[in-house]
Amino acid sequence: MQSKTPRPASDISDALKHFDSLPDSAHVRAPTVAALFACSQMTIWRRSKAGTLPAPRKLSEAITAWNVGELRTVLNKPALAA
Repeated sequence: MQSKTPRPASDISDALKHFDSLPDSAHVRAPTVAALFACSQMTIWRRSKAGTLPAPRKLSEAITAWNVGELRTVLNKPALAA
């Protein structure tokens, strides 16, 4: 289970501010992914489990993150017509 300790808002906004300049091989944590997709952290976990978001990677015992290149692929997919 992930730690409930919140990350400072400045860390999240820095990751968002520089997201376009991150290499595809970089990784971002759950708060940044939630901000990118304008949803809650629980929703990104649900979407990852459902396969609509890429699966996160366990980088260490306490760190799980999403690959930036995989997130860009999802962000660049055209929206389905309603």
